[in-house]
Amino acid sequence: MQGPRKFDKEFKQRYQSEIYNYEGIDIETNTPEGSGDYVEYTDKETKIKEVNNNEFLNLNIEPIRYIFYLAIAIAIIVLVYVLFKDGSTGWFSKKQNRVINHHQDINSDNIENTDINALIKQAEDLEDYRLAIRYFYLLVLKNLSIKNHIKFEDDKTNSEYLNEISSKPLSDHFAYTSYLYNYIWYGKFSVNLEQYQKAKSNFTTLLNLVK
Repeated sequence: MQGPRKFDKEFKQRYQSEIYNYEGIDIETNTPEGSGDYVEYTDKETKIKEVNNNEFLNLNIEPIRYIFYLAIAIAIIVLVYVLFKDGSTGWFSKKQNRVINHHQDINSDNIENTDINALIKQAEDLEDYRLAIRYFYLLVLKNLSIKNHIKFEDDKTNSEYLNEISSKPLSDHFAYTSYLYNYIWYGKFSVNLEQYQKAKSNFTTLLNLVK
């Protein structure tokens, strides 16, 4: 067991040597790289370095930022151009009539956007009245579909369409025009102008009833 510790009377002289004399000596915290010597350090150097770093970042980020925004703007312009170029998309514009040159090209995907009246006029100019009746029937189906009286499908029969029409006057007229259409189109009978005008009158009456 150790005895009581004694107070060292010479401790003051021991710490008065030059290596322990801190009076008037600045504490050095930074030196030039690789010098091995202590030099005076101030916050000014740190602030200068921070400013230089910030300027470096600003100079490098700004061009990238402008390029990024420019790329986004170009992408938006291209997207809008593509969407507006094809009227059939109808995303940002109203549905537009599409150019269809043959009745076989009309289907459930494009019937509502097809200018069938123009096709009727074209067939009349060619005196192809049988084809004009075909277009009139498609025009009836188009209008009935738009007004939600039927749901147009490529493989549906006239009887299926007739069963979908709940309005009595409308269903009666549709039944008769369907008969005319089947007789003229599928019977492959030639139709003169007088016969065509009578059939056209029935289709026009039906179209006026569709609301």
